[in-house]
Amino acid sequence: MSKSVAIITARGGSKRIPRKNIKEFMGKPIIAYSILAALESGVFDEVMVSTDDQEIADVAIKYGATVPFFRSKETSDDISNTNDVLKEVLSVYKNTGTNFKYACCIYPTAPFVTAEKLRKALKMLTESGADSVIPVTEFSFPILRSFNMDKNSKIAFNWPENATVRSQDLAPAYHDCGQYYFFDVERFLANGRLVSDNTLGIITSPIEVQDIDNEDDWKVAEVKYSFLQKKNQKAI
Repeated sequence: MSKSVAIITARGGSKRIPRKNIKEFMGKPIIAYSILAALESGVFDEVMVSTDDQEIADVAIKYGATVPFFRSKETSDDISNTNDVLKEVLSVYKNTGTNFKYACCIYPTAPFVTAEKLRKALKMLTESGADSVIPVTEFSFPILRSFNMDKNSKIAFNWPENATVRSQDLAPAYHDCGQYYFFDVERFLANGRLVSDNTLGIITSPIEVQDIDNEDDWKVAEVKYSFLQKKNQKAI
């Protein structure tokens, strides 16, 4: 079986929600959900956390992840992106003689990620020959009927030709869930993109998606998570 690694990216410099990556979410540090889902999936040879923060590292290790090395200063600032972090992690592993065929970048604030979702994503990736697989969710309102707004608050259709088209007659549009990216390592290093021309999407219910950028987002995520927990309990 080809080797695979889960890379959970969790720097310590969150500003809008201080210490966001280890803030308690429904009884556990939020990063614990990503770690436990990856471990439970059984598809990874290693589940590691890339961080520049000792406290985050301690929490990660407590929940079963490894922190074999700390993130560099160059990939710990506000300018560095996910691609930079992943390239660094994979490069350090390679320099120590460890190579992976597949990798999955999992965000530390992704409590809706489950072991089953990760297993499904890897299966789709390996069977399809895609460069990467990511979860996507449909926009709640057709983006083809969206407006733009100028500095004077005047609005106009982005696509005027759709002004009178019924919403149900417009093609659906999707956006990234911001949870995980499962990818072929060699192809990622070659093209430098997590979303390429050969990326597949896994449609995800909006109730299982919540971008967490501020305190209101956090509260909404907890409401959604509680709802799903109760729903799953009733189904048992």
